[in-house]
Amino acid sequence: MSKLISISRKSPSFFALTATLFVASIAPAWAQNGTDDVEEEIDDNVIIVTAQKIEQKSTDVPITISANSGERLKELGVSDLDELSNYVPGLNIQEQSANNPGIVIRGITSDSGSAQQAPRVTLYYNGVDISRSRGSYQDIYDVDRIEVIKGPQATLFGTASAVGAISIISAKPRPGLSGEVTGSYGNFRAYTLSGHLNAGSDFMAVRLAGAYKKRDGYVTNLAPNQDDLYAQDQFGARASLRFTPNSDFTADLILSYDRQRNSGTPFISGILPTEAGPATPFGAADLRGSTFSAAVLGDSELGLTRDVYDANLTLSWNITDDWTITTVNGFRKFNSNEVFDADGSAAFFLEFAEDANGEQGSHETRFAYDSDTFRGSFGWNLFREDSNQRVPFSTDEVTYFQCLAGIVVPGIPCVDANGVPAGDAIRALTGGVVDTIPYQAVFENFGKNDSYSVFADGTWIPIPSLELTAGVRVLIEKRRSSYRATAPGSFFTGAPPFPLTDTMGQIFRTEDSFSAILPRFNVLYRFSDDINGFVTVSKGRRSATVDLNAINTPTGPVANFTNILPETVWNYEIGLKGAVGPVSGSLGVYYQTYDNFQVSIIGSDGIARTQSAGTAKNFGVEAEVSVRATEWLNLFANIGYIDGGIDDRPEIAPNFRGARFRLQPEVQAAGGFTIDYPINDSTRIFATPSVTHRSQIFFETPNNIMTSQKAVTLVNVRAGISFANERYEIAGFVRNLTNKDYLLDAGNTGGAFGIPTFIPAEPRFYGIQASAKF
Repeated sequence: MSKLISISRKSPSFFALTATLFVASIAPAWAQNGTDDVEEEIDDNVIIVTAQKIEQKSTDVPITISANSGERLKELGVSDLDELSNYVPGLNIQEQSANNPGIVIRGITSDSGSAQQAPRVTLYYNGVDISRSRGSYQDIYDVDRIEVIKGPQATLFGTASAVGAISIISAKPRPGLSGEVTGSYGNFRAYTLSGHLNAGSDFMAVRLAGAYKKRDGYVTNLAPNQDDLYAQDQFGARASLRFTPNSDFTADLILSYDRQRNSGTPFISGILPTEAGPATPFGAADLRGSTFSAAVLGDSELGLTRDVYDANLTLSWNITDDWTITTVNGFRKFNSNEVFDADGSAAFFLEFAEDANGEQGSHETRFAYDSDTFRGSFGWNLFREDSNQRVPFSTDEVTYFQCLAGIVVPGIPCVDANGVPAGDAIRALTGGVVDTIPYQAVFENFGKNDSYSVFADGTWIPIPSLELTAGVRVLIEKRRSSYRATAPGSFFTGAPPFPLTDTMGQIFRTEDSFSAILPRFNVLYRFSDDINGFVTVSKGRRSATVDLNAINTPTGPVANFTNILPETVWNYEIGLKGAVGPVSGSLGVYYQTYDNFQVSIIGSDGIARTQSAGTAKNFGVEAEVSVRATEWLNLFANIGYIDGGIDDRPEIAPNFRGARFRLQPEVQAAGGFTIDYPINDSTRIFATPSVTHRSQIFFETPNNIMTSQKAVTLVNVRAGISFANERYEIAGFVRNLTNKDYLLDAGNTGGAFGIPTFIPAEPRFYGIQASAKF
């Protein structure tokens, strides 16, 4: 896909007069010039996109798209996907860790780590689905653009795009010799180094790019054997090759590697104090982890070790003036191990790790046709993934039963007011007679999922002002799930300390097959050359979950299989897009209905399981506007309003009935301006201050006010000077200027044991950045 914006200088008319209806939005992003289907076109405030797999003006595309180029991300000071979501209406990204991102489009979250569950949101990297949660995080260095497509897009983006898709497109090689290097330094001893080198000709070109990010943790950890929390240490590298033997054929080969060695996630108890004082999510933590962490959990320290390998080969032929064939092939492999302290305290109580591994391969061939009266595409897609999630557990039984029920030595709290954990207190009280009694357990789930589909999408243009589009994807999928667990009996009770069934070395397996037909219908009407309206009806689907675990019976453990029906959504949308003079923007209204709405609940054994919460509905409004006030000043703003949740109906379980969707703000907005003022022919100053706002969100379903975050407003600024004809640049930046305390997440695994934990979001980050290019 590609996207481009160019601004005209026509006088404002209808759209300018009605811009106040838009309640602000981020300006459509300035696309970078390049050879990867992106060409800058100086015309009537036009966005050129290929979201429907052919080049079109954005005003001619009857779906909602938000896009930001690499240059626009730089202006906003955005260096990660979660930061970008502040500027896109209807999008929220909660990056609990690089191993556990939660992606939310129009109030619907996709963040399950289970190998047996399917995502709701498609995350694409250079045209390939990378949606499996533990392998989906992708650093955004040297990107050409990031596009957010909202609403079900099965005919365009595959089966996982039940509520939308995010597409990350890296910068492609181009003819000539060029390069850039950028470095920054900021508080918390944060520094980055990134850049690229491009060399080649019209026949063949190569581009090498990379980024390194390192930062101290911003949450103090009082534990002597652990680092401060939320420290960052990650590296990414990419090599791209473009082969263009003639004007009708292009081959792109892209190899990527991403690595994280980040410190632990600050799951901070909201109940249990530390030696620094009462429990507070915005103070110091005391997360000591497991005494046997290296042997049981795979690492002696809390934190994440993650490696991702990605290969992509895209071939495109223009076989005639009207016909194009594109084939996209991808392979992705990830392995990660994240060690975390789920009780959020100094107690040796709930210590877990998540060891996730997976491979996925995909192939798509698409034939596209374009003429004056009809355009469309058809093709097929093959997708296969093989992944597993292994979760080991480590505890001290003395501490576990004392913290859970106070039954070892009555009167000793799990953690006392001085931050002394129960295990230490009991050892001191008994003179070491009662010591640590280690316990460990592990459960694993496996998923092998195959998807085969054919699709077709066509647009008929009976008259120049009217376009009628219809498309369909026919899908067949096979889902195979496996499960095993090791849960020995407790020293005290003889049974596992929490309800996890030991499979006695057995691996239980089951499988099922499914099929679906996913249509979309669109109408586009041109009110004028500058203003278009559209209507969209589309169906989305989250795959069925072949949920498998085990239960005990008098004859021993047996498989416990639950087939959770596919979640389906019908999306109805009406909108207006336009670009007149210095004003551009869009306004859209949508309504969605869900059947078999799937929710993920963490049980008392610490395992997240999916179940149906019945039916749900979602109503929303999104608006965006950009005003080019002068040659050097651009104003931008956006707003999204969502009123959605699980239906309040008698047949729906009472704990879900009427609940709002998790991580869904009712109102999300952003606004600001960009100054790009020339001092002379070779020097300019620039600044982009912005304000983002998000209303209250609930972190869990069912909703609980104790695990929610009230409205948050943040201020971000980036400003600097460019000189020597933009060869050199120095800039300062600050995020969360007012140093606002707010939560990134709450509840978590500890909440299932009655001790919810809280994760503080980023504090004020500031620094200086310098870059040079040739």
